[in-house]
Amino acid sequence: METKNIGLRGIEVADTRISNIDGEHGQLIYRGYDIADLASKSTFEETAYLLLHDKLPTTSEYTAFVKKLTDARWIPKQMQTNMSNWRRDADPMDMLQAFVAALAGYYDEEFSTKEASYDRSINLIAKMPTIIASWQRIRNGLEAIDPDQSLGIAANFLYMMSGQRPDAEAAKILDTCLILHADHTFNASTFIARQVASTRAHMYSAASSAIGALSGELHGGANYEVMRMLIEIGTVENVAGWVQERIDSGQRVMGMGHAVYRTFDPRSTVLEQLSEKLAKKTGDPWHEITAKVQEVTMSLMKEKKQIDIYPNVDLYSASVYYMLKIPMDLNTPIFAMSRSVGWAAHIIEEKFAEAAPKPALYRPKAIYVGKYCGPEGCEYKPLDLRTLQP
Repeated sequence: METKNIGLRGIEVADTRISNIDGEHGQLIYRGYDIADLASKSTFEETAYLLLHDKLPTTSEYTAFVKKLTDARWIPKQMQTNMSNWRRDADPMDMLQAFVAALAGYYDEEFSTKEASYDRSINLIAKMPTIIASWQRIRNGLEAIDPDQSLGIAANFLYMMSGQRPDAEAAKILDTCLILHADHTFNASTFIARQVASTRAHMYSAASSAIGALSGELHGGANYEVMRMLIEIGTVENVAGWVQERIDSGQRVMGMGHAVYRTFDPRSTVLEQLSEKLAKKTGDPWHEITAKVQEVTMSLMKEKKQIDIYPNVDLYSASVYYMLKIPMDLNTPIFAMSRSVGWAAHIIEEKFAEAAPKPALYRPKAIYVGKYCGPEGCEYKPLDLRTLQP
């Protein structure tokens, strides 16, 4: 039997009020607001409030929300001690998945009400930057740095990681990146978070499973692969030959193409501008190389494969993070740090949907293509009567 829908592509599995993608026109909406407007006018904290509460906050609501996030930044010292027992070369996403799951061992996980779920969301969103920054320090033999309560999430993360307060421009660029990565409808990690939440598992368990999904190179891990690609290419002059060889051998050019968008990913447009701004500031070649990869790939794919292909969110985010002096293997954890907002919003929506509730548990149907028992096979024989098949 032919499988018609691989990977649930195009299959509608649940209603959501959180975000929407128009793949044909390259539009991403958070709770009714265009991502381009939010990226240019909002902050990550305000966008987090929007995604969680389905509205932009008033001044008093925003102040109270930021205070909750700020107060919840600290992680248990025992957790940092446990980090010191890990191998220094352990994958940061493995570390993050483990310690997000471990939060349930430190904090009461009462999850029976929607209000309690918002409190757990605050804990998750606030503590993930501290977990990541602590690991970066500890794995390099340095003391973890306590959060600076006067800084926003983006600026504080850069401070806890490096020990130096970032300049306003660097903090704003990272803040914008966090907005862009905060949600993207039912992508692989978000769907996993909702699926786990549908079993009535708690917030940290659902988020930890999402981190596992995000770690793969076809999802969140792609921006790490993009930066490896850019370093391998090295110069603008090498781009054309490198891309040509890649396409001729049938391999992917990382950062190009998307499962949903049939035009430019709107997030890539904003990130391209941020990459260019940082390149002018640092003098690094990465924006120029990335732009050339985009140009050559689009041209060759159109010429050779008769396919229109466009950059996705990973193509320019890689160079942005690299020029912000963020270690390459922290690219995906930072993606997770941002996406924790979307995961939390989806987990709450999954558990407390008010309109058109779906069945309580995800249980898709598979198409079985294996053997059927019958006269010609599948006859059970005792172990001593079985022979090796040729």
